[in-house]
Amino acid sequence: MASVIPTDDVADARLDDFRDLTTADRRPDRPGGRGLVIAEGTVVVRRLLASPYPVRALLGVRRRVEELASALTDVDVPAYVTSPETMAEVVGFHLNRGVLAVADRAARPTVERLAAHARVLAVLEGVGDHENLGALFRNAAALGVDGVVLGPGCSDPLYRRSVRVSMGHVLRVPFTTVDSWPGALDTLRAHGFRVAALTPRAGAVSLRELGDSGAGRIALLLGSEGHGLSEPAIEAADVAVRIPMAGAVDSLNVATAAAVAFYELADPASRANDAPAEAPVSTGGGAA
Repeated sequence: MASVIPTDDVADARLDDFRDLTTADRRPDRPGGRGLVIAEGTVVVRRLLASPYPVRALLGVRRRVEELASALTDVDVPAYVTSPETMAEVVGFHLNRGVLAVADRAARPTVERLAAHARVLAVLEGVGDHENLGALFRNAAALGVDGVVLGPGCSDPLYRRSVRVSMGHVLRVPFTTVDSWPGALDTLRAHGFRVAALTPRAGAVSLRELGDSGAGRIALLLGSEGHGLSEPAIEAADVAVRIPMAGAVDSLNVATAAAVAFYELADPASRANDAPAEAPVSTGGGAA
């Protein structure tokens, strides 16, 4: 069971994992970054506690830590309880969600292992915005995508902003990174995947047409927020697909486009339970 430890000492060395979270050297994807996974708010902390990521400690106001009591019964970690003022001074900003948890990283699967039992994978190239990445993982979890493959130019999905925007679902959707690009697409093909590149270009097949064709295992290729997929990536795909749009709109935000495509391509049985697992949670508020 977690040990609840009161502290009001801003300089308490036991709180160093939570200190100055806005500074650049706390970014796990920057040189010198510590690589820790940070969860904010009771909903996301609860998901971190249930994930494969080894939790190191919690920090929060008493009310929020008490709300997590049932999730803390089976974990042997310190839960530091402090005032909102002390917490804000340690963290570096006012956290209106009232609780944080920090964890070490878990081992990532290889692309071969990820592909072995998946039916739909999202394959990303150049998705550099942490909020788009977090939203994309949340969409993947909601719409039955089995995993995410990160190609070149993608941000770290375990940066705290991505974790927060994903509402913690980045902690449950398996993902891996690949060095060989676009050679990694051949690995997916070898596991029976058809690689579909999502692009607004003329001549691409309608996404609905691809979904209706019973295409089997699909690796959906999604590109950067600016110029989209690179030419080598599109050329390496088996088919180019597009989302038909009305009027003069030629493209969508990558996370929005991904959600549309995931809904069309993922197995409906994976989202067959229409009853919500928990109350809806707002994503608003908080500091960056």
